[in-house]
Amino acid sequence: MPTSQRLGKGKEPVLDSAPKIPPVVPGRLPLLGHGHLMAGSSSRLEFMRRVRAYGPIVRISVGPKYAAVVNDPFLIHEILTKEADAFSKGVLFEKLKLFSADALPVAEGPVHLARRRQMQPAFHKEMVSSLVEKMAGAAASTIDSWIPATTLDVKTEMQLIAQNVVMASLLSSTPDRGPALAILESVDTVFRAALRRALLPVRALENLPTRGNRRIAAASTVLRTAVSEIIEDHQRRPDSYQDVISLLMGAHDDAGKPLDSGDILSEVTALLAAGSETTAVVLAWLFYELDRNPELERRLHDEVDSVVAGGELTADHLGQLPYTGRLVRETLRLYAPWFVTRQALRPVRLGKTVLPAGTDVIFSPYAVHRDPDLYTDPERFDPDRWRPDRPQPPREAFVPFGAGKRQCIGDMFAVTEATVVAALVASKWRLRAVPGPVRRVGAITTHPSGLHMITELRNDVPARSAVSV
Repeated sequence: MPTSQRLGKGKEPVLDSAPKIPPVVPGRLPLLGHGHLMAGSSSRLEFMRRVRAYGPIVRISVGPKYAAVVNDPFLIHEILTKEADAFSKGVLFEKLKLFSADALPVAEGPVHLARRRQMQPAFHKEMVSSLVEKMAGAAASTIDSWIPATTLDVKTEMQLIAQNVVMASLLSSTPDRGPALAILESVDTVFRAALRRALLPVRALENLPTRGNRRIAAASTVLRTAVSEIIEDHQRRPDSYQDVISLLMGAHDDAGKPLDSGDILSEVTALLAAGSETTAVVLAWLFYELDRNPELERRLHDEVDSVVAGGELTADHLGQLPYTGRLVRETLRLYAPWFVTRQALRPVRLGKTVLPAGTDVIFSPYAVHRDPDLYTDPERFDPDRWRPDRPQPPREAFVPFGAGKRQCIGDMFAVTEATVVAALVASKWRLRAVPGPVRRVGAITTHPSGLHMITELRNDVPARSAVSV
């Protein structure tokens, strides 16, 4: 057995002595560390890309606290798979407990395993396919309400669509636009607070009665009240529903004990928050890229027109929309989350480095996905790079949803939803960006700054014969 993996029963692993110490990235300032390079929402994205030049594992600091940044995609894959039990989810996910303490996205250990088993049936491939018509109906209610020649805040519109899809498909709820916006603003407020606390983890400030903390508390109350009302209706009329809440209401732990109301509230709140974020941002960027690439937009319109032909979008259509799927995949690559955290629970070897117990770990899917050693012409938005006849990057180099047993449970739901919404919008509209710069912003995910687009009703919608895409 390798010396790096000798184990004694009930003991931590015995690791080789004199491990390689990761270099510190240049640019550290007294007191601030590298914090000044990560202070700006755009500069932090470039910083995460630049640190890749200094090695497979490097160290950065925010204030006096150091973190290891893992740049090598194969070592990242080890963290997420082979060594998954050696890590907790780290500081970002700890701060995301603002939504709910032990919900699946932030739960650890046995709680995570049990909850994932309880929720997994709702996200099986067959179940997701059965929800396509609900997804389409929920998305169409917003898309069909757009008025030609109107300027939209595209990120907000896509968040509303994504939120409506999650609520209609998984929670059997369809709030009006006003309440939906209130829920969305609450989610955004808590996400911003979680990120701020992760980047500046001063616990003493989190409990002070500041205006910001009061705003967070109010946002959490709005969100949890909205979810509580939905759950209470399910409890009053259990036979009227068959959805995720029904699944949770019928779930039991290994001892046969059902989930209590607090657990159900936490899971549904976290699901709603996560469901209104990632997919929406991907869709906003997708339509931004289509406006910049008219030929790609034309191909999307050709495919959607030839397959859907003005009818209702169904699950049977999805397999006939390969180009639409490649557009979604390429957007997931180019605009992936800019950082993910972990924390070592014990000493763990990654390559030539041993990370001591307690080490904070960061990796950046955004930076990995833009590495020229992994992707040809990585800055180019090229959906055809995912054609099956083209050389593909290593599977470890594409991690928009993570990997291993902590991989996002809703990955298939999100990709299906994004494909459905992209096809529905393309079947009726063109979106034209208002002139002006659009920056990439390192928020919880990689957001567009101020993306406003003008609705243009298509006048060339007649069905076409199938075309090669």
